[in-house]
Amino acid sequence: MRHSLSTAPQFYVTAPQPCPYLHGRTERKLFTALAGERARDLNNALSRQGFRRSQNVVYRPSCESCVACMSARIRVADFTPSRTQRKVMRRNGGLTRASTSAWATDEQFDLFRRYLDRRHADGGMADMDIFEFASMIEETPVRTRVLEYRAPAGPGLPSSDGALAAVCLTDVLDDGLSLVYSFYDPARLADSLGTWVILDHVAMAREAGLPYVYLGYWVPGSRKMDYKAGFDALEIYKGGVWRDIGRREDHIGETHPLAIDPIVEQVARIHLPNA
Repeated sequence: MRHSLSTAPQFYVTAPQPCPYLHGRTERKLFTALAGERARDLNNALSRQGFRRSQNVVYRPSCESCVACMSARIRVADFTPSRTQRKVMRRNGGLTRASTSAWATDEQFDLFRRYLDRRHADGGMADMDIFEFASMIEETPVRTRVLEYRAPAGPGLPSSDGALAAVCLTDVLDDGLSLVYSFYDPARLADSLGTWVILDHVAMAREAGLPYVYLGYWVPGSRKMDYKAGFDALEIYKGGVWRDIGRREDHIGETHPLAIDPIVEQVARIHLPNA
């Protein structure tokens, strides 16, 4: 189904399908395409309104009877790592980071497959092949980087010879870094590499003078997403505004279907970049 604003772009909504985060619920997404010379401006504007990028589209949940999924971001200037997160930083202090263009490699795909097979074998990406993986990495009309994290190489060897430990596909927005997708070596589960990647992005954003690190969606009641609420200075996009997360239990609950605005009204409130 298509929904239009007075000017481009066109917005669409997906058909309902089972929710991957909350058992027994359904999800649908509001989305639009990213294309042309205005793609970067559109991605920036919609990211500030709770949208996320996936290849050449940006989307946000627009479910008929639930508003559990909320975009989350860290305020970089106010962030202080917890005691546990400082331990994670020390534990992974030997990893090296390399920033590359959005180009997929066989080494990345091998790590991706091991990660999915151990961590998300029943997820929606479980059957992805190398061509679909390459599309996920390379099909981007905006400023995107691949961050590779490697274990220390042997004595006298270049850092690029170290084993690949984690990878993050990251968009560079005008107000922050957006973690599109990350994966890591499942054999290093105790190292909390997912947390490490976020902490390192906070450090990169601070160094670059960017105010936010966008983490994707936080879903109260979902064990898969609960870790995001453990980061300091976290904001969520709720009710059309960014606000401090506060107590996570305050966001758990049912939403009556009549409280959800119609799609047309949701689209009408979207702010587009100036032409």
